[in-house]
Amino acid sequence: MTTRVLVLCAGVLFLSIGATAGEVTHVEHFGEEFSGDIVTTPIGEILRDPDGWVGQRVRIAGEISGVCTEQGCWMDLKSAEDSTLRVKVDDGVIVFPQDSVGHLAQAEGKIEILDLEREKYEAWLRHVAEEEGRDFDPAELGEAPYRIIRLRGLGAEITGP
Repeated sequence: MTTRVLVLCAGVLFLSIGATAGEVTHVEHFGEEFSGDIVTTPIGEILRDPDGWVGQRVRIAGEISGVCTEQGCWMDLKSAEDSTLRVKVDDGVIVFPQDSVGHLAQAEGKIEILDLEREKYEAWLRHVAEEEGRDFDPAELGEAPYRIIRLRGLGAEITGP
């Protein structure tokens, strides 16, 4: 056989093995490139002590459990241990695809905490409920302090079929 035929056969074999093993996926990158020296931090670890992480650049990973329905300006990543962290980006700078819910993703950015007064926190929760197409439940308000802990996203990768 010629070299060209061998290379072609090897390529077809590789693709067929990958396709049957479910390993052929598409990765789409959004925003800034990832830093090479940052390892993935579990979302639960960040949420256990968010104040200790404020301002630090981190990478998180999980399944996309929600995406902004208006401008694609945020996505929620849910980890294997059921911890969820919102990745928020500036409107229009990065647009997360609405059909990416259920896909795996990684995001890199800086942890931030927004401390809000009760009225502003309630208004934010009402806005989120509206975006998600559901009624606002006042029980969501909970007790003070009223904080939003999120990742200010700089870059992300979404893995799809």
